[in-house]
Amino acid sequence: MPESRRTAGADVSGHGTRRLSTETKSALKTTEFFVYIACVIAVLIASMVVGTDDSHLDYFRADKAWLYIVLLTFGYMISRGLAKSGSRDRYDDGS
Repeated sequence: MPESRRTAGADVSGHGTRRLSTETKSALKTTEFFVYIACVIAVLIASMVVGTDDSHLDYFRADKAWLYIVLLTFGYMISRGLAKSGSRDRYDDGS
């Protein structure tokens, strides 16, 4: 096979490892993931704690809490999409 024909992903530098990149870090390695989880838990706790009293209605019902969780989820997905659109996370092929 002639040397001019190279296969995709073959190490042509002779050093043994290639410098590669992914779009971004894994979602579990970002602070925005943990902030998102904390906010979802806070909304659920708040909707559980705020309830009916003697003469008051339930101001923070479950349907409103789930609406806020959906909005948080949309915000998280948009922030991950923006993060993936312009940054690179470098790693070595051998690691």
